[in-house]
Amino acid sequence: MVILAAKAGVTREQVMAVMPAEIRETVQLYLGGKIREWYSRGDGRGVVFVVDVKDVAAAKAIMEDLPLAKQDLMDHEYIAIGPLLPLRLLMANPDRRQ
Repeated sequence: MVILAAKAGVTREQVMAVMPAEIRETVQLYLGGKIREWYSRGDGRGVVFVVDVKDVAAAKAIMEDLPLAKQDLMDHEYIAIGPLLPLRLLMANPDRRQ
């Protein structure tokens, strides 16, 4: 998961000037299967992407190639996510759990 927020001191106008190119490239990533989901942040300061990559390094490689990142307008926070492994307990044999 990647959380993006405008850097301190970056104006809305600066971001919006780059937004057409950013949107084109993120749509291509979505259509290519690299971005699985995307959301607007509730505070209006950025977006959250769920990316379909094997690790944080791969996510960074994708995000750092986007126009807003190239112009150093956004902060990125990378969080590795995966299946909720404790759910395996639900699949365990009930006779063996005791």
